[in-house]
Amino acid sequence: MGITGASGSLYAYALVRALHQLGIETHLIVTEMGEKVMQFECNKKMDELKEYATIHSNKNLFASIASGSYLTDGMVIVPCSMNTLGAIANGVGDTLLSRAASVVLKEKRTFIIVPREAPFNLIHLRNMTALAETGACIMPASPGFYHKPTEIWELANFMVARILDMLNIDHRLLERWGEKT
Repeated sequence: MGITGASGSLYAYALVRALHQLGIETHLIVTEMGEKVMQFECNKKMDELKEYATIHSNKNLFASIASGSYLTDGMVIVPCSMNTLGAIANGVGDTLLSRAASVVLKEKRTFIIVPREAPFNLIHLRNMTALAETGACIMPASPGFYHKPTEIWELANFMVARILDMLNIDHRLLERWGEKT
């Protein structure tokens, strides 16, 4: 899992907690700006996430997750900045985050990008198209409202539930459409 400096750290925090609660081994890479935005938006420091995931330095290209021989189920970058998205779409692997993403793509594992930007410009759209053409799932941070959320956590959990669904991870974060409570 990657966290970048785009707004939307709440989604990342909710996802890493949900994965932990579901017993899913999680490796986390956080960019420098991702740390700053997490602190600003969620008042959370990286030390607080150590109980939920193994945290890797974005500078450590020798980390296990930088190799295709290290088996993973997939990767999610949430939120994903346009800077990181562009680097990955153009094959730049100069950080652990972009290298790990490249590995997941080349190994044809599930790769989910949750961009948080508005509006998108043509460069953003072309980079997203390039990633989609390689098999990435582009899942903009656009929560639904049919579940009638009343708290911000319910909005975050909507997106987390959709991410978990894409990863084929069973959960009960929210009621599915048509289910009775």
